[in-house]
Amino acid sequence: MADRLTAAQSTTAIRRWGSPGIVTLAAMIALTAQTAGAAAKQVRPAAAVEATAPREAGEPIMAIVSIQSQRVTFYDADGWILRAPVSTGTTGRETPAGVFAVIEKDKDHHSTMYDDAWMPNMQRITWNGIALHGGPLPGYAASHGCVRMPYGFAENLFEKTNIGMRVIISPNDAAPVDFSHPALFVPKKEAIAAAPARADKLSREAEEATRAADETKKAAAAAAREAAALPATLRNLERLKARADAELAYADKALATAKTDQARTKAEELKQKAATKAADAATQFDAAKTDAQPKRDAAAATKEAAKEAATKKADAVKAATEAKLALEPVSVYISRATQKLYVRRNTHKPAPDGGGEVFDTSIEVPVTIRNPDQPLGTHIFTAMAKNDAGLRWSVVTIDNGDDAKDALDRITIPQDVLDRIAPTAMPRSSIIISDEPLSKETNYRTEFVAVLSNQPQGGFITRKPTAPMAVASEDGGWGDNGGFGFFFQQRDPNLQPVNPRRRSGQYQYYQPMQPMQPMQRGWW
Repeated sequence: MADRLTAAQSTTAIRRWGSPGIVTLAAMIALTAQTAGAAAKQVRPAAAVEATAPREAGEPIMAIVSIQSQRVTFYDADGWILRAPVSTGTTGRETPAGVFAVIEKDKDHHSTMYDDAWMPNMQRITWNGIALHGGPLPGYAASHGCVRMPYGFAENLFEKTNIGMRVIISPNDAAPVDFSHPALFVPKKEAIAAAPARADKLSREAEEATRAADETKKAAAAAAREAAALPATLRNLERLKARADAELAYADKALATAKTDQARTKAEELKQKAATKAADAATQFDAAKTDAQPKRDAAAATKEAAKEAATKKADAVKAATEAKLALEPVSVYISRATQKLYVRRNTHKPAPDGGGEVFDTSIEVPVTIRNPDQPLGTHIFTAMAKNDAGLRWSVVTIDNGDDAKDALDRITIPQDVLDRIAPTAMPRSSIIISDEPLSKETNYRTEFVAVLSNQPQGGFITRKPTAPMAVASEDGGWGDNGGFGFFFQQRDPNLQPVNPRRRSGQYQYYQPMQPMQPMQRGWW
């Protein structure tokens, strides 16, 4: 319709202007067409194509999905290694922009949400159903919220990635840029070198402490059972003594009333037996009373010993767990919305309820942010590799606020947290700074999940949130004989508004409340 209207207007102008006007108008139309074509070339991004870096690739550290360019790029320590076109969520079911990580992999996955749809080489990034997987690519956003990749590309990639690999979904094009800052972790070579041997030593000590605690607990239980039986034993012996005393009294009475020698003889025999029986009953009762107090004391002592052994076990398991976790990359999330700092490390223990692995979540502390009313933006700092200074870092920014340096300058990380995690920080460790709270999808089976509240999230918020789960364990360990050492709980699943920095003209979406953090039971 617009083209026909333009043509009609042009014809009218030609008739009115005459021949000279025709030349001028033709020149104007040509110039306009050239300008429009140039503008179109500038606005329209080049079609994404599959590409492989012309070098040997290392282990993928992160994937960055650009919603704007419909492209995914995978990076190792030295730069990009793989690129491919993708198809993200369509209007109303948009793929959420934010920070994620691979939490489960399934070679031959079929959707439980969309009529058993085939999603080969699925790499899940949220438990409510957002994933990277192979699928059809029409050349534009067309999924229900997942990130579709070319079938062959997804298949070749599947074996190269690991649980915990960072996945960044950006509304615009983004890439890691080399970055340095005094606040970033600087590991200590001696601490890293000593970490494996220290972990083995503390693991053995934890096993010994566990065995000692189990033995002491059994001894305390046996002593407690014996002490608990004392009152009934004493009552029974007291009844026997009373009965023997009654029989002796009866024999005395029979002897006193005997009329004949035969009756007297029989009464004397009866009295002698009753006296012996009464004496034995008295002896047993007195001995039991005498022994009762030491047994009570022993029960109290073994109970106290069991408590001490349990404390030593908990301390030993805590130290062993910390030493094991020191061998893993560490992730830190700092939220301006909650004014808190969170720490996560993968334990590589399978989740007890199936699906994925358990992440340690035992550090959650307040953090100081200067000018907390001012946006920080969302910046992902990643340790890409070791270097002479300790670690070489990069940064990816996916939401504007302060620039990365100024944002990091505004945050004071508690020293005790730094002392625990910085000395053994290693490649693939990360620090994420964001205005956003953690999504409710963040739980004990995920790394950090955070979505940008000023971007459309239709494919995320229309899905069911992860079902509340509860897992309990008696001890604080994660060894072969231990449990997971905490309770996992989640808050009311009612949706709550999230918009920590409402900006004019931007989206305001709703997210579930963030999950209740696990109880602090002996992991740090």
